[in-house]
Amino acid sequence: MIPSNQKDYVDVIYSQKERPLTTYPEKLTRYLSHRYNIAKGQKLLDIGCGRGEFLQGFIRCGVQGYGVDQSSAAQRLCPQAELKSSDLENDQLPYEDNIFDVIFSKSVIEHFYYPERFVQEIYRVLKPGGLVITMCPDWEANMRIYFEDYTHRTPFTLSSLRDIQLIHGFDNVHCEYFRQLPVVWKLPWMVTVTEIVRYLTPFWLKPHSKFVRFSKEIMLLSSAVKPLNSAMERVD
Repeated sequence: MIPSNQKDYVDVIYSQKERPLTTYPEKLTRYLSHRYNIAKGQKLLDIGCGRGEFLQGFIRCGVQGYGVDQSSAAQRLCPQAELKSSDLENDQLPYEDNIFDVIFSKSVIEHFYYPERFVQEIYRVLKPGGLVITMCPDWEANMRIYFEDYTHRTPFTLSSLRDIQLIHGFDNVHCEYFRQLPVVWKLPWMVTVTEIVRYLTPFWLKPHSKFVRFSKEIMLLSSAVKPLNSAMERVD
């Protein structure tokens, strides 16, 4: 139960004053939609959708958008989406089995005490053959600032993010390091530049430059597929 005096996490931490909206969510969702061939009309669920800026970006790419979060903040940006409220840590996702073509989450899985339950729920509501895209901070690159967010519970590395999905039945699991810099997506050789910047910038420095910041704060990006025969296995 949430205490009556507890404020909405999204409204406080992701307020417009603290973190103004930018064009980054639209650029990222357009990049991911193209990279993973997400087709128009597919049903996409954004778990932990927060303010809804990434869900809004996917909707603009042509998907049917669904979002679930403890907060209702996404209603302001995504009135056209089907939004539901849920305690993601303790409750099942409020959806039937096998209904989504794509499930996306960004900076969510690391907030769980038991992330395996989260992965099991994704598997349950994803259609056989469906795609899950997961993004979270890389523990090794972010360890000095990781617990500045007091709601972070479970750190992930490249291998642990891969393994938790393999163990829970997903196929074609691919995990990689990911820079939140659109210039790197267009010019892959720029990764070398970001590595130089990362190693030359003191760990204690909190940079104002987004290029420096996101050269240091590396994310993990994974994709995985629910096996086509999974529905048959559930019946058996």
